[in-house]
Parts: sequence; structure tokens; C-alpha cells
Amino acid sequence: MRFSRRDFIKMSALSFCSLVVSTGISGCGNDSNPTKIEFLHGVSSGDPTQNSVIIWTRLTPDSQLDSLNFSYEVSKYKDFSTLVHSGDAKTKKEQDYTVKIDLQNLEAGTVYYYRFKANGKISVVGRTKTISSNPNSVKMAVFSCSNYPNGYFNSYMEASKIEDLDIAVHLGDYIYEYGMYESDGITPAYATKNAIAIGRALPSDNNTELLTLDDYRKRYALYRTDEGLFALHKNVPFITIWDDHEIANDTYKDGAENHDSLTEGDFNTRKLAALQAYFEWLPIRPYAEGNNEVIYRSFEFGDLLTLHMLDTRVIGRDKQLSYSDYFDSYGNFDSATFSADLTNTSRTMMGAEQLSWLQGKLASSTSNWQVLGQQVLMGKMFLPAELLTSISQLEGELTTEQKNSLLIQLNQQVTELVTIKTRILSGDTTLTNEEKARVNTTLPYNLDAWDGYFYEREVLFGTVLSLNKNLVVLSGDTHNSWANELKDSNGNAVGVEFAVTSVTSPGMEDYAGLSTLETAVAFENAITLLIDDLKYTNLNQRGFMTLTFTSSEVNTTWYYIDNYDSTTYSLDTTRQKELKNILGNKTLEIL
Repeated sequence: MRFSRRDFIKMSALSFCSLVVSTGISGCGNDSNPTKIEFLHGVSSGDPTQNSVIIWTRLTPDSQLDSLNFSYEVSKYKDFSTLVHSGDAKTKKEQDYTVKIDLQNLEAGTVYYYRFKANGKISVVGRTKTISSNPNSVKMAVFSCSNYPNGYFNSYMEASKIEDLDIAVHLGDYIYEYGMYESDGITPAYATKNAIAIGRALPSDNNTELLTLDDYRKRYALYRTDEGLFALHKNVPFITIWDDHEIANDTYKDGAENHDSLTEGDFNTRKLAALQAYFEWLPIRPYAEGNNEVIYRSFEFGDLLTLHMLDTRVIGRDKQLSYSDYFDSYGNFDSATFSADLTNTSRTMMGAEQLSWLQGKLASSTSNWQVLGQQVLMGKMFLPAELLTSISQLEGELTTEQKNSLLIQLNQQVTELVTIKTRILSGDTTLTNEEKARVNTTLPYNLDAWDGYFYEREVLFGTVLSLNKNLVVLSGDTHNSWANELKDSNGNAVGVEFAVTSVTSPGMEDYAGLSTLETAVAFENAITLLIDDLKYTNLNQRGFMTLTFTSSEVNTTWYYIDNYDSTTYSLDTTRQKELKNILGNKTLEIL
């Protein structure tokens, strides 16, 4: 990512996201204010290039003034003995007193330290790093789905200790919009049933579902006080993309599953408020003047890799399909209409403009690796149709007796289907057509993922194949870990996918009854056998993953945290997993 003089002038004119462009030493230390100032939310950096990076903080004043003065300092040395950047600036109440400085004219592949000052107060010291112009390797940590009421962000804390980390990539659901209780004021909302017991209850002034700009701002402020997130932001530059919960569950371009226009007002108003807060509170560079909806962008790590961050939620996604819309009053499923809708060539997740942009970037890039940082699973997650009925019922409101009955049924189905699939793979000729049909009659597990946007995925895969690119896809959203070999509808190998589990959000273990390690492993083995392109999954643990790219291979490691009910935790090394993809070989090797 390189900036021309025209880009610089345009960036300097951007005021909607509190951006200040810094080119060197300019400040005189004018940071006095007629009120007490604190730096309660730490510091962070993000969107690094070879010669620039965003640094961020927030000022918390004792009284609400229209504007506050602050200064900043940047150095190659921890003691700030020599400065390479300094300056004075203002932040305004209308931008929630958040601060962004876009540091220009930096050296490639260089570590910098930075801090902010106001009224004699000094922020913690942040550490950031520009992108190398010719790296031998790049190491990134990848995260998704951090839910504050469901636990402490120990995954962030653990990653903050990795000394050779170049970048932290967050694939979305950085916050969650839910309140503490459902509309009855009694029933715990999503992932809040243990919040009070573990000291993670939402505060009284922000414990309802987020709807307004002030709501979203307060939720970000709360998240940024978590010790793990505080530490990771302080130590490593972030590259982020949003998913749905930064706005509302299952967001698409015109609405969301978790938005009722009759009781919650205009969706577009809510969306724009949510995105404004996102740009205020995260160290992300603005990419379209006056338009917070544009976030897709690319980062070039020399000729080693190009990271393309995609928006598969806001700018172009059509509304998700729902199986429930294809059953008639007698319970019969209209498979013909469903299939026609699923493969409709007009259905889009990214939108025509973003797809065209990505195709152009892929065509022009000369990097060894093309990496897509995006939200939802791209691999084909087709399960035997009979399992989907049982799994969908488990997600509903059930009594303990009903859930236990369904779990017994599900376990029996899985056992039978695994037995049939094993017989098929062994060449058993005694199988009946009915038995084969049970395994071979499959449907997409999650229509919110790329499986629900079949045609656009095929277009993307076709582009990658025609350009002969080495594709690595990063995914989040599901709260579980996955590794897929990506293939088009003709079975051609396209690339590989690594999907990260959640930081704290509950995964399949929460509703599929995977209460012990033994049941989790058994279900993981079964799912891996039943889904042809799936090579690895972990269905019951929280954590993060790292990827290390070299000119010849990418190594991916999944790390799992043994506890997130408190800040006392350890890594579960027994479940740690490593996979490798060799350049030019679109298959996965387990290490």
C-alpha cells in the first residue's frame, strides 16, 4: 500500500474519523486542558504499510468539553531519547475523544514506540512495526469473535507474549451487540448466563441491545478495558475487518436477523452509527471520504504475500437464505426451488464492485501468496441432510428432557452415517441404495457462509484458477476451528482455508452437548469423515491461531486456552494443532 501526493492531500482533508496526518517533528508540547484527563483505554496501532502506520488512543476527561488538546511522540527507542515524530492536536467530543495519527515517512520493517500526553498525564507506551519491503517471513496471529460477558480475553493476552509476531489480524465480531437479558428482562441473552458469576456483567448504562451511536461507543470502551485486549493492542499492530455483531446478528446490506424495524427503527441509521463507532475506536485508516461503509483493502508484504481484507457483510451481501422458507404446510421440502435460489447467478456476498476490485488485485499482484482475510467459511460444509434437522432443532428453545432426547437421536444418526461412509470408502458392495442416499444426500450446513452464495464463490475460484495463484483463506465467525481444502464445483483444487475459533464466544459444544473431551473428539472425527474437503476441526475450545509464511510454505498453529472464566489460564498443549501448506501444492499436511 503506497500513497501518492494526491492521496496525502485527500487523507489530510478527512475529518469524519478524527484522522491527523503526521510527517515528522512538529509539536511544541501544547497539551494543556482545563479538566483532568486519563488514558483509560490504552493505545493501539494498525493498518501498517512500508512507510506508515496509524496510532490510536482515547482521552477520558472529567468534564465534557467540546475539544481537548493532546500531544504525541514517536521514537525508535523505548526511552524516547530521539524522536522521529511529534505533534500537537485536538480531539473533539463529536468523535468521542478518540485520536488517530497517521504516521508517514517511516522506514520499512522497523519497530517504533509511541505515546500520548495530556495535562501532565502520559499514556502507556505502545510498540508498532511497519511492513518490511522484502521479508523472509511474516508471522500473523488471527482472532475472531470476542464476547465480553462470556469470558476474559485470555487469547489476546497469550498472543501479546509472542515476541516475533508481525501483525494481529482480526476477522470480526470484535464486539457483540446483545444486552444482558432478552426482552422479558429475565431470560439471559446470548452468552450471558455466567456473566455475573465471573465478573463480566455488562454495566447498567450499557446492558441493553446496542442501537444508538452512544450505545456502540460505550461497548467499545468496555471491551478496550479488558487486560488481554489492552496488552495485545499495545504490543502489535492490528489489521481488522468487521463481521455482523459490530452491527447486529446476521447482518446483510439492507437489514439483519437481529433488527426489528418496527421496534428498533431504521436499520440504515443503526448501521451507520455502528460503523462510525467502529472507525472511531479501532486503528483503521479511512478508505473512502465521508463513507464509513467502505473497508475492503490490501496490504503488500513485499513479494512474499498480499493480504486482501474483504467485507462480506455490509456493502454487498444479499439476504441469507433460510431452509424454513422452503417447507410447505405439510412439511415437504421444495428442493427444486431451493436449489435454483442457492445457485442464482445474481446472489452476491461481496457485491460487484468489491469482486471486481479483488479480481484486479489478484491479477496485478506478484506476491507468492494471495491471502484473503474475511469472515465466514469458504469451504464446502455439506452435511447429510438428516443431520441438519437434528442440529437445527438443538439451536431452538428446549427443555432439558427434549435436548437430551435430541442429542441421543443425533449421536445415533452420526454413528450410523459414519459406519455407512466408512463402508463406502472401503468399497463395500453390499450397501443398499437407501444407505448410500443417507450419506450422499447433503445440504449446506450454514447458509450464512459462502455455501449460501454458491455462484459468487465459483466466480472467485475461477479467477484464482485462471491466474494460477497460491490462495490462502482466513475465516472466523463459527466459534470453532477448521481447515479445508478448497475445490470448485468440478473438483479442481483452488487453495486452502484456515478458520480460527473464537476468543470467548460459545461454539458447537454449547448446543451439541459436547460436554466432555471424549464426546468432542468423537464428533470431530465424525464430522471430518462426513465432509469430504474438511481436514481438521476443533469443536469445543476457545483460542487463536498463528500463520507463518515463507517463500516455500505456510505453517498454521491453533492454540487453545484452558480457561476464560478468570484471567488465570494455561495453554492446552494437548490439543494444539499444526498444519502446513507447501507453495504450489493446494493440499494440507498435518505436522
